[in-house]
Order: sequence, then C-alpha cells, then structure tokens
Amino acid sequence: MNKGWMIRTLTMAAALMTCALPQAYAQATGSIHGHVQNPAGISVSGDVKLTTDTPPTDATKYKYDFPVDESGMYKGTGIAPGTYVAVFFKDGKTVDFINGLKIVANQDAAADFDMTRAEFTANMTDEQKKELEEYKQKAAVTIAENSKISNANTLLQQARDAMKAKDFDTAATAMLQATGAKPDEGILWFTLGDAQSGQKKYDDAVVSYNKAIALNDASKKPKADLDAASYNNLGQAEANSGHITEAAAAYEAAAKAEPAQAGMYYNNEAAIFFNKGQNGDGTAFTAALAAADKAIAADPTRPDPYFIRGNVLIQSATVDKTGKVIAPPGCADAYQKYLELAPDGAHAADATAVLTSLGETIHSSFKAGKKQ
Repeated sequence: MNKGWMIRTLTMAAALMTCALPQAYAQATGSIHGHVQNPAGISVSGDVKLTTDTPPTDATKYKYDFPVDESGMYKGTGIAPGTYVAVFFKDGKTVDFINGLKIVANQDAAADFDMTRAEFTANMTDEQKKELEEYKQKAAVTIAENSKISNANTLLQQARDAMKAKDFDTAATAMLQATGAKPDEGILWFTLGDAQSGQKKYDDAVVSYNKAIALNDASKKPKADLDAASYNNLGQAEANSGHITEAAAAYEAAAKAEPAQAGMYYNNEAAIFFNKGQNGDGTAFTAALAAADKAIAADPTRPDPYFIRGNVLIQSATVDKTGKVIAPPGCADAYQKYLELAPDGAHAADATAVLTSLGETIHSSFKAGKKQ
C-alpha cells in the first residue's frame, strides 16, 4: 500500500471533519421591567429576584437579582428564556411574588408587583391590616403636606419672577396665597414682606418680616442667613415708615444674626438713613453717621461707609470770610479713604469733587473723566 496516499487521505478526512463541526452561537436572552407598590399604593424600593424553583424556599439560590429604585421602578436584562418565579425582597425579606413569569428571547416582559390587590391584602394578619390603615393615614397626611409644599414653591417662584419685573401686586397676591396655604414657613413670609415693600405697604411688610423671623427662630434648624436678611429688610421697612429707632434695632439684629456680614448690614443701615436725611429727615443723618462708623469698625475694607461718613459730615461744613469751605474734622479723611479703597468706584468722581472744593490734595489714583 502506498503509505504516502494514506497519510494524505487521513489528513484530508481530518480537514473535512473540522469543517463539519457546528458553529457556536450566543444564546438569545430576554429582559424584564416593572413597578413595585406596597399595600398603601406607595412606591417602594428593594430587589426583584428570579428563580426557576417552584415554590422558592429558604435554600433557593437566585440566578438573577435586579435592584428596585426609590420610585419603585426596576429593570433587568440578559435573562435566559424560560418560566420563572419573580420574588420581591425588602430588607432581605420576601414580601411578594409572581408565578409563571415567562421570559422570551428578544422580548421585554412586564412584571408589576401591586400589593394593593385583594388576594394580597386578604392574607394579611389583623395586626398587619391595622398597621396598613395607620400607614395610609400617615401617608395621606404626608401627601397632602407635600402637595402644599409643591404649590407653595410654585407660588414662591411666581412671586420672585414678578418682583424681577417690578410687578409687586402680582407677587403679593401669590405670596398671600402661599402663606394662607402654608403659614408655618418663614421664607414665604419673608418674600411676602419683600412684595409688600415693593408695594410701599411698609407697615404690612413689617408684620410679614417679623412673622418670618419668629417662625425661623422657632424651627428645628433656624437659618442665620434668613434671620439676617429678614432683619435687614425689616430695618428698611421700619425706616421707610419713619420708625428710626426700630429700624436701627433691626439692623443691629441683622449684624448679630450674621456677624461675618455685619459690615454689609451696617452699611445698608447707613445708606438708607442718609437717603432719608437727604429727603428732609434731619434726624436720620445722625443715625446714618452712627451706622457708617459701625460698618467701618466691622469691615474697614468696605469703601461705601467712608463715603457716607464724608457725606454726612459735609452737611455741617461752614464757609469762612474768604469763601473757603471748612469741613468738620474727619470729613476729608473719610473721602480720602473711600478713594484709597475704590479709586474707580461709583462715587469716586463725587468724592474727588468735594475734596477739590475743600482744597485737598487727592491721595489716590483717581483721575477725573476716567471710565467708571
């Protein structure tokens, strides 16, 4: 026998056998999705697991495990086709199950766990049913409260948008609705106060700001910035109502509530009192000077209080026999300090003009006509 032929024949047969082997394909899989709600109809989180054991036991090992999020939604992919039992677990304990769940290749199966169904609640113990009713009552209160909060937030945003457009009447109407529906929220009263101030209803605004402060102080976690802002705006409302003493006390309280921003609150106090002084209320100048000094003490780097201080003092300037303007002590220094801190500030030109009229040399880089 020709051995060479035999070898060639065997080699060819091996090649033919190799070509005849079936090609391996990845198994097509299916997927699953659904929603889980408890007997009270509230979405719950947990885990959904799949098994082919019927019925599942404590010894069952689950091949597939899919998390359920806080909204009660879950989904899973890569599931081998077949018939499964889907089990919902909460805190590691079996709560509900679905029998005969069919997973088909390339298809997505829906499997909702609805524990409000009669067959589920019928198997609950009397104690469980009692707990369910109590839970429903609490949930109803929570849902109603959440609805109020949502509505209040909508009205709050409407009011803020309206105030940006200077439509204070619309803003006030929205916040009156909000405070009526949820009267225990300080921020709503604060915003109502802002709207009322915009309407120039300062006495009403005073009431609203005080309400905001009282509610915030009584809350479990009072917010210092809300207190400070409320006292600050209260001070402005009191000043606009002509209540100088009350306004000063409010600004003091703002600075105390938020010490890191005391310079800003005292500056606000000084500015509003100075403006009132310019409008004919002579007593307001005294309050403005005191507030400016407090602002400077709290934050010596803030320029505006120096400008206000200079403006108040210049009100007492005199003219000598030669016609020269004589400013009170400290007046020129205040303007000079303003220019030192804000050589290109909004009031730089005014400060320079006053110093020039006083015959003072300007100790800053400000130049008349320079772009502000």
